[in-house]
Amino acid sequence: MTIHAVVLGATGYVGGEILRLLGTHPDFRLAAAVSASRSGDAIADVFPNLAGTYADILLEHPDAWLKKIDKGADLALFSAAPHGASAPVIATALEGAADRDLVVHVVDSSADFRYTSAKQYEAIYGIPHPVPHLISSFFCAVPEHAPAAEALHVGHPGCFATAILLAAVPLLKSGLTNNEFFVSAITGSTGSGRNPQAGTHHPERHNNLYAYNPLSHRHVPEIEALMKKACQIKANVHFVPHSGPFARGIYVTLQAKMNSLMSTDEIQEVFHSFYENSEFVSIVDGQPRLKDVVASNNARIGVTCEGDTVVVMNAIDNLVKGAAGGALQWMNRLWLLPESTGLTTASTAWL
Repeated sequence: MTIHAVVLGATGYVGGEILRLLGTHPDFRLAAAVSASRSGDAIADVFPNLAGTYADILLEHPDAWLKKIDKGADLALFSAAPHGASAPVIATALEGAADRDLVVHVVDSSADFRYTSAKQYEAIYGIPHPVPHLISSFFCAVPEHAPAAEALHVGHPGCFATAILLAAVPLLKSGLTNNEFFVSAITGSTGSGRNPQAGTHHPERHNNLYAYNPLSHRHVPEIEALMKKACQIKANVHFVPHSGPFARGIYVTLQAKMNSLMSTDEIQEVFHSFYENSEFVSIVDGQPRLKDVVASNNARIGVTCEGDTVVVMNAIDNLVKGAAGGALQWMNRLWLLPESTGLTTASTAWL
């Protein structure tokens, strides 16, 4: 089974990670890496680490790539374009794909299809949704919290949302805690994208640690909405994100009050049971470490408690499990492939 794969917005950090993962996927074959700003340049010039995988393959212009896809072909369309820019390019791609009778599934890594209504999106991002008529054809959830997509296409949750939901949903859905969650999370600089900003400039970030947007981060409504979708319970998330002095990864520490006293071993068993069929989620003794997950699609979760307080810690790679890897995980599902296909290569330790 060979499925054409196309990456829109292919020159950002997430786009580069999707390309890296596709390079070893047995069923998806890269048909085009698309970039308006770098079209005509070699992939290897943008991502030297991919030179051995995509030697002499050039980036395509958004107006040209579709002509290279065979009529009637199967197409896995990944979008790594920014918030607000992704939806229009996806809409154009879907129109062109329909004209060529392509069978298409889309996974979007931006926020453009994470909400169920244009009104919700506009309230968070302050702009009208670019293509509201497509919203109903997208489904949003962490893969581990939905047995299957309920639409043709998927809007992948954000990296903070993925990390927090993996830690919180077992507690809420099992009725172990009340619906109040206090979360602190540290993210690497790649989470801010490839274009330099004052807060991600290396001299500012190196040997430094600081909170930003405390209790007002724009991903909180997304997290609360996805908690309600997974658990049918309205939760309140009090979130303080931090900028860390490293490039990749997210480390979440979540605290909540238990409804009845339980031991650490008992809570750990709840998590084991909840994720027993989830290949990429491991429940560890003690505290997870970021270096154990960087460059992988894995999440490592540790739990502990004292009195009526439970603490859940979760470490993921923001670019893989929180974006490119989660997107590939969903795309495998959409094409009825084994969920872990192309995602089990060992990661690099000691980064």
